Amino acid sequence: MAQGHLIPAVDTALLLATHGAVCTIVATPATAARVRPTVESAKGSGLRVRLAEFPLDYAGAGMPEGVDNIDNVPGEFIARYFLAVARLRAPVERHLRAGAPYPTCVVSDFCHPWTSELAAGLGVPRLTFFSMCAFCLLCQHNVERFHAYDGVADDNEPVVVPGLARRFEVTRAQAPGFFRNPGWEKFADDVERARAEADGVVMNTFLEMEPEYVSGYADARGMKVWTVGPVALYHQSTATLAARGNAAAIGADECLQWLDGKEPGSVVYVSFGSIVHPEEKQIVELGLGLEASGQPFIWAVKSPDHHGEASLAFLRELEARTAGRGLIIRGWAPQALILSHRAAGAFVTHCGWNSTLEAAAAGLPVVAWPHFSDQFLNAKMAVEVLSIGVGVGVEEPVVYRADRKEIVVGRATVEAAVRSVMDGGEEGEARRRRARALAAQARAAMREGGSSHANLVDLVARFQPRDVVNGTTTTTPPRP
Repeated sequence: MAQGHLIPAVDTALLLATHGAVCTIVATPATAARVRPTVESAKGSGLRVRLAEFPLDYAGAGMPEGVDNIDNVPGEFIARYFLAVARLRAPVERHLRAGAPYPTCVVSDFCHPWTSELAAGLGVPRLTFFSMCAFCLLCQHNVERFHAYDGVADDNEPVVVPGLARRFEVTRAQAPGFFRNPGWEKFADDVERARAEADGVVMNTFLEMEPEYVSGYADARGMKVWTVGPVALYHQSTATLAARGNAAAIGADECLQWLDGKEPGSVVYVSFGSIVHPEEKQIVELGLGLEASGQPFIWAVKSPDHHGEASLAFLRELEARTAGRGLIIRGWAPQALILSHRAAGAFVTHCGWNSTLEAAAAGLPVVAWPHFSDQFLNAKMAVEVLSIGVGVGVEEPVVYRADRKEIVVGRATVEAAVRSVMDGGEEGEARRRRARALAAQARAAMREGGSSHANLVDLVARFQPRDVVNGTTTTTPPRP
């Protein structure tokens, strides 16, 4: 799947292995290549974690060879990609049956409804994994459950999210429901059915950050929710932080050397994740806004080959003008390493939950700049619930639009947002205090005695084999 799903899923597997589980990570070749260094490092430290690689049937699915991860699948092949992944059920089941120990539980991303049949075939429980926060999931659930959009013709007309103690407004464009897009109706129904049939939920968040939304979602779904995050805190060393998720386009030592030369809390980190590729006009406006802010910055520009020569020329000119103050990384950046450095002061983010939670765990305020999907609700979480962020005013999806409407955040807005989040005044300092307090809670949740630590221990204990004879499980564990 996409990096925002893949990275926390692997981290969760490593955490479960830390507490005694034997974890098999199922991956396509491109995905396996990205996470293999992390998995091998964990195996080298004694964890019982393994990587099982399964190629897709590209020809059978009518797909180009080698496109097996969301960020390298052309848009016109996305539906075929999901069908191709679903066809892995039989080979994955054969692999798990042949290996030892016999699996006791399947934990699968909510985007893989086919794993319902996989778990049933194996005769074991299945848990749904969400790389999202409970606030987002509960809002999405409630607008569908209570038919909040009935009678609302305009996709950008705000409605109040029903069933919450606090008032939050969303639009259908911001929160349509998962896969509730034309042509995806059956897949969306399959996803919902699989979620309803799951034996529980594993979620990359922590209880202290959103207790009312965790309990609200558990009650709404009528199932157990294990909060196990922030799972990124599994990584404590520079090496694993730098290698997490993909090979970085900059060496860890070079990155650290640049950061070491900056004042504490002075650097703005900018990244929009692995899927979003801003258009040329947005590249220019963002760069000029960062330049005008006067702050040192690191800007991760993913996949330079997506940009035209004019964009690349602008980036070279910007580098020359901001030499020593600005660092532009062309490709994958060691994000967790950067955010955890003392020089980091704020994060300009697309508000993918992986990034939002990493900022919170690092104690950093954010500039919330959502682009699509759950990012709008994550932005509300950061700005309105946690009060650790400022927004740039984007209220409708920027990408995956059928009408190709151009939405550009101007340089003045970028500059103002960066200055606001880095402000040394009373409001800015209060925002940073809240972010630091949240980071302390996150670390406490992952330590022994903390809520996430306890949930990880409970997960392993609940689903471990009860009777093992000669390395073979003879009974399956109880359902939650």
